[in-house]
Amino acid sequence: MPSNSNHKPLGDFTIRPVGIIKNTLKKPFLTAGDNGIEMSKPVEAVRAKIRETHSMKSKIIIRKELTAILDGIEGYSHLMVLYWAHKVPKNSRSLTRVHPMGQKENPLMGIFSTFSPARPNPVLMTLVRLHARKENILEVTGMDAIDGSPVIDIKPYVNEWYPQDDIRVPDWMQRMLEEADTHEDGVDLSRDVLPAQ
Repeated sequence: MPSNSNHKPLGDFTIRPVGIIKNTLKKPFLTAGDNGIEMSKPVEAVRAKIRETHSMKSKIIIRKELTAILDGIEGYSHLMVLYWAHKVPKNSRSLTRVHPMGQKENPLMGIFSTFSPARPNPVLMTLVRLHARKENILEVTGMDAIDGSPVIDIKPYVNEWYPQDDIRVPDWMQRMLEEADTHEDGVDLSRDVLPAQ
């Protein structure tokens, strides 16, 4: 681990999942390999599948002994779910640069400037709509995690806590957003090219 003269090197640590995601999504939209990331299907098929996740119902099943951790969560409409991308191969976690969304026409960018699932620690985040809580189970839509993904943490989403003005994105990302906005079926795909991870 990196260190400097003021700090001791950090060691490894363990993250204990608090729950698991259950849904019908069996394969990730992007796959990671030695040469970067690739879409699992042609771009239009991936976009269609992502659109399905907007209304697809998922369950977040929290460990029974942690049920009380959810008390009060029903007061929120949206939640940020942090989960572990457990299907990302270990060798892909050493990638430092990728073409965003696996599209070669996008510039090669550092992992931390993308939403790539291939990360040193494949912790991903998604924003979901909460529909119901039944004891230790949350029923949500908008989940882009695949079935069986371990849940690391859940936080309520409060829009006012995040910047609303002067948001900046690079030109290549703006282009992806514009391409998504002008999709032939008229569906706003801006969320599709910027999946909440």
